[in-house]
Amino acid sequence: MPIIKPFMASRKFSGTIGAGTGIGATFAIAATALTDDTGALATAFPGSFAYYVLYINGQPQNANISTLTTTTITIPGGDVLDPLTPVIVEVVVN
Repeated sequence: MPIIKPFMASRKFSGTIGAGTGIGATFAIAATALTDDTGALATAFPGSFAYYVLYINGQPQNANISTLTTTTITIPGGDVLDPLTPVIVEVVVN
């Protein structure tokens, strides 16, 4: 019997650090402050996913740098970055 690979796809969300609010450990960016793959404002991050990758200024970040919920991505200490620093969240769904 052949092995059937599970369905995998990704959803990308982009914006800048300046879209975030809070300071220190509470700094977060709302999903609704980012644009999705179509260029429209996102409504939420996927509720069920295999994993996600956070890119800050084009550099992938370690998994322990952030936390993702359907409404926000929390990036502790992100408030110290320049507001125009690009942020991309790639969420892999299956």
